[in-house]
Amino acid sequence: MTSFSTLVRGLAVGSSLAVSLAAGAAQIVVGQVAPLSGLEGTQARAYSVGIQLALTKANKAGGVNGHTFSLVRKDDGGRPADNMAATKALLAENKPLVLAGYFGDRIVGELVTSKLLETEGVPLVGYRVNEIRGEAPLVYSVRANLRDELNKITEHLVTVGVTRLGLFYPDGPGAATLLTTMEEVMKTRGAKLTAKATYAQGTNKVPNAVVDTFISAAPQAIIVVASGAAAGAFIEKYRLDGGTAQLFAHSGADIEQISQRLGEEQLKGLAITQVTPNPYKVSGRMTKEFNDLAAKTPNLEVPVSYAMMEGYIAGSVIVEAARRMGPKISRDAFVSALDGIDLDLGGYKVGFKPGMRSGSRFVELTIVTASGRIRQ
Repeated sequence: MTSFSTLVRGLAVGSSLAVSLAAGAAQIVVGQVAPLSGLEGTQARAYSVGIQLALTKANKAGGVNGHTFSLVRKDDGGRPADNMAATKALLAENKPLVLAGYFGDRIVGELVTSKLLETEGVPLVGYRVNEIRGEAPLVYSVRANLRDELNKITEHLVTVGVTRLGLFYPDGPGAATLLTTMEEVMKTRGAKLTAKATYAQGTNKVPNAVVDTFISAAPQAIIVVASGAAAGAFIEKYRLDGGTAQLFAHSGADIEQISQRLGEEQLKGLAITQVTPNPYKVSGRMTKEFNDLAAKTPNLEVPVSYAMMEGYIAGSVIVEAARRMGPKISRDAFVSALDGIDLDLGGYKVGFKPGMRSGSRFVELTIVTASGRIRQ
């Protein structure tokens, strides 16, 4: 077991806190199993830091109902089998009230299929996937879903007269649903899918044939539904081979990761949907709180990013649900509190109810400058 307190100096709740609590108080454990190493390591660690920022803020304010929070995380390296084993160990050893910050289509899919969450009665609050997911018991998203992002991109493109579109996406179990959804969105908006190609899920390998498909079909714009690593690899190869279509990526294509790989010419004109407010500027109460906390925290494990902001939102929702749960800690009471949340964090709203666990519809389109910065 690897405690987050041993990994991020300046963020953790000291071990002395647990033994100095008043009678009846306890420490609420939040558990995360994520690809802390590997292709998505930077994003997963950023998500962790965001969660911890929210938990630390609550702890410094005295906790909720007398209880404080700790985050325990394990590394699955992006491997579904390792995630399942680590999640079971975490549940057995650390007894978390809630899980948070999981990454990957197959990993979240297998977690749902295994019914482990239902067996344990433990919810998952906050996760990242590159597929269209239906509702599942005890699985709560604090962000807009992929369909909302595809709608936003397609609506914008059709408005400016771009109707011949391409789609680059992962070839996993959710590929068929994603493709069907994309075609439905385009039909509704008056656009047409003229080229499509996939990459091997969980990798950043882009075969030459993929790029050739788009070069040959010459769509006006290509929508990229991929991880940051795969999106960066595709954009680099497509531009180097002379591809000139406008490129629109969904929020999983982490700008921080992409900008480290691509040059100015390759970044120019890239657009990315974002499902949280911009973490680099103050636009409301939540972004001010987030930036203040990050600035005052020494030795952040990774730089501020959209993934960190999303983790902060997930952590804030967890804290609020724990507050509404009351002084008696139980997973059932925590889930009941989650199902009734209608929360305004100050510029970002999250709400759940039974049968509706996609908590936000916030999507904005951002343009990437040649220097790798976000321009609204």
